[in-house]
Amino acid sequence: MKINAFADVSLRALMVLAAIPDGTLLTTQSIADSVGTPYNHVSKAMAKLRSMGLIEVVRGRSGGSRLSHAGRIATVGQILRELDTRSDPAECVSPAGNCPLINECRLRGALARAREAFYSELDSVVIGELPQARQMAPVFQMIGLRPGL
Repeated sequence: MKINAFADVSLRALMVLAAIPDGTLLTTQSIADSVGTPYNHVSKAMAKLRSMGLIEVVRGRSGGSRLSHAGRIATVGQILRELDTRSDPAECVSPAGNCPLINECRLRGALARAREAFYSELDSVVIGELPQARQMAPVFQMIGLRPGL
């Protein structure tokens, strides 16, 4: 299964925020620089993550964002379910016209079950635990962050 670009950027931002020590704030620009993604894309992702209650934003001169408690304990599966705006795993309905097999197709249901199995597997991956994994340490060092916790 493949996640969309918006979900990818959102998860990367959450991983960076999970890596920093508690109480530290990061600007959207510093997160964008850390994940190698344009500011505008990260800004949109941060707005959505805030509306989901996964991050907290402190405004002002020395403001920035940090992971909320809900963000720290959220699972990748939960987050992807909310960020995935596609109603169908296959393009059975499109502006160009509906698939002629739509009424009798068993593939559509199988793909929906596969997507849910994908998310269910990711329900065991907690955002706050990602930076603690040994394999993540070199990545965070490379972008100049020290994993917190």
